[in-house]
Amino acid sequence: MNTITVYRLGRVEYEDGLNLMRLFGDARREGLSGDVLLLLEHPPVLTLGRGAKRENITAPDASLAAEGVEVFETNRGGDVTYHGPGQIVGYPIFLLPEARRDVRRYVRDVERSIMQVLSEWGITAGPIPKWPGVWIGEEGDPDARKIAAIGVHISRWLTTHGFALNVNTKMEHFRFIVPCGIREAGVTSMQRERGHTIPLPDVQEALARSFCAVFDSERVDAPAPMRTVSIAAVRGHGSEARVLLVRRRPERGGFWQILTGRVESDEAPAQAAARELDEETGLRLPVEDLAYRHAFAVGETLPPVLAEESGFAVHAPPDAQVRLGPEHDAFEWVDVPTALERLPFVGLRETVKRAVAGRGG
Repeated sequence: MNTITVYRLGRVEYEDGLNLMRLFGDARREGLSGDVLLLLEHPPVLTLGRGAKRENITAPDASLAAEGVEVFETNRGGDVTYHGPGQIVGYPIFLLPEARRDVRRYVRDVERSIMQVLSEWGITAGPIPKWPGVWIGEEGDPDARKIAAIGVHISRWLTTHGFALNVNTKMEHFRFIVPCGIREAGVTSMQRERGHTIPLPDVQEALARSFCAVFDSERVDAPAPMRTVSIAAVRGHGSEARVLLVRRRPERGGFWQILTGRVESDEAPAQAAARELDEETGLRLPVEDLAYRHAFAVGETLPPVLAEESGFAVHAPPDAQVRLGPEHDAFEWVDVPTALERLPFVGLRETVKRAVAGRGG
């Protein structure tokens, strides 16, 4: 029997989500992993499908930036879609067997999986043939409203991208777009339909069950990811803020980064952050939890090795003396734009932004 390994990843930056799809897709094609279902949340982002019209983003760039909403072009089908907290995004990465190699059937099966989940919360939904997604109401109904968007990409019968189910989504953000290019109908969420907040873990569990049932597969739960920390050391305030960057030795990649490290089995993340700070810089200062957790793939390993990282800030005095450990060969205190330009990974950039914001930056 086919298996589907289910990953429940929490927050994933959109760039990291694209990378995860690529790596899991490569692993599936090379026979290094089976089918996987990635369930996650993205920060606020607008994604443009292959058929998207830019005019369906109705908000100016300044308004999007003020709300922290990014824009990405993708290779999935469809028009413009919003992702954000409180919405479950699902990426089924399936190598469809010969008996299932029908694009319309695949989309119908994704729709059916979502409809079965909604029915567990007493929400009756279905497709509207001329519009993609899962809907409440029927074609021609003036109150028809979309509760789940679907946009898939299939290459040589390997599926990527997938669906976005509005659970407790911030519906106000949909004012930035014409969702999926459809002006004649609205959008909704499970929370809006039921009148109360819906526990996301319960919906993720139901989605895992439903996809495995609809796709005739046995469920496998993914192993826990590696736990890591990132630490942004900042001194000064506002425009005078400076961020500590350290350069990895050539054999370790040779790139600039903030401080990072693994959480040992007997440590809490805050303990790991304080230890890494001491080991890598010689600084012994309090660490501040930034309440930032996100998952990503470490390197280019196939199948992917996943990490869940916790972000921390350190507020360093002007006379802080840095003593590098063996992993790095140089350090600099740089202004925030320079730090954001040099850092190669979106999660590290987000840690810096949050650390500086806490310093009045």
